[in-house]
Amino acid sequence: MERARQTAAVRSGIETDAAHGAVVPPVYLSTNYSFAGLRQPREFDYSRSGNPTRSTLAAALAELDGAAGAVVTSSGMGAITATLAALVAPGDVVVAPHDAYGGTWRLLDALARKGAFVLELLDLTAPDAAARIAALDPALVWVETPSNPLLGITDVAALAAATHAADGVLVVDNTFCSPLVQRPLALGADVAVQSSTKYLNGHSDVIGGVITAADADLAEQLGWWANCLGLTGSAFDSYLTLRGVRTLPVRMRQHLENAAAVVAALQGHPGVERLHYPGLPDHPGHAIAARQMEGFGAIVSLEVVGGEPGVAAFLSALENFSLAESLGGVESLVCHPGTMTHAAMPPEVQEAAGLRPGLVRLSVGIEHPDDLIADLLAGLGRAGAAAS
Repeated sequence: MERARQTAAVRSGIETDAAHGAVVPPVYLSTNYSFAGLRQPREFDYSRSGNPTRSTLAAALAELDGAAGAVVTSSGMGAITATLAALVAPGDVVVAPHDAYGGTWRLLDALARKGAFVLELLDLTAPDAAARIAALDPALVWVETPSNPLLGITDVAALAAATHAADGVLVVDNTFCSPLVQRPLALGADVAVQSSTKYLNGHSDVIGGVITAADADLAEQLGWWANCLGLTGSAFDSYLTLRGVRTLPVRMRQHLENAAAVVAALQGHPGVERLHYPGLPDHPGHAIAARQMEGFGAIVSLEVVGGEPGVAAFLSALENFSLAESLGGVESLVCHPGTMTHAAMPPEVQEAAGLRPGLVRLSVGIEHPDDLIADLLAGLGRAGAAAS
């Protein structure tokens, strides 16, 4: 019987130790495993290829995503790299969002310039996105929803149908949601990737990634490439991530509540030129987000008055937000995408993607919301004073 995701997250790996009956599974740090005899390998032989702790995490994440299999990688970018290596070849068309995460854009752009595939960047939130995909006949369509950092919403089911009609594969980067908020495979995606550094681990002390696939053969193919490229995750990082997954349901609940409170406080504030959050009724993707997500996420992006000088004034007042890259940890973070997460994009590419100088991205943590709101209001006050 399929169990609730909350139960699956909490019970992940519990009581799987057959040797001693440990409730929490042990971490297997051994690099290698002995053969029973000549030509008689055991289930595991070398930890890059297979590790008991990593396998336990992979099984837990596959269950959460409703997947046929999962591959645990050493980083989110490792997950993206292994996916591209497995699924596309020179001459294939890859469609990706024009406003993708800066690291994703950098990899796609670099590989396309080396002839690994033909890259087409589109606004995948546009009403004609499915029609444009059909015309391009892509081998792979890469989706971020919500997008990073402008929180654009892509209709996964519609794009999956268009991609499959072209015999292509649809991949969704689900990092901003985790399987507790969105399950891309249930919406028709073939593959989902996440940076497990973010919500899955949730404590900003592990770098990791995961790929989940709807088809078992596809999952095996992705695992082969991750092993071949040396991108599989370490045992201890897997152990820490598995520990983080057990608190994912309660953490996500508080993240979502805090984000909603922050948005309510920021709406209509004179220091905010634009507020980006799919939970707002006037957000262009609100109806789609309400249909395909369970909650609207805990990332909030806003454009501060006064451009980059306004951002500097805004940041100077913050005491409970750390200026840092990444997201999804229990602590609240603030990021200036143009000079941080998306700095790899040239100015003209940033402009085309809609990244303006005053844009900041908030990863709303699980602190008391009153403290977070007081911080933000103080920052906006300074930005407004600097702009006047």
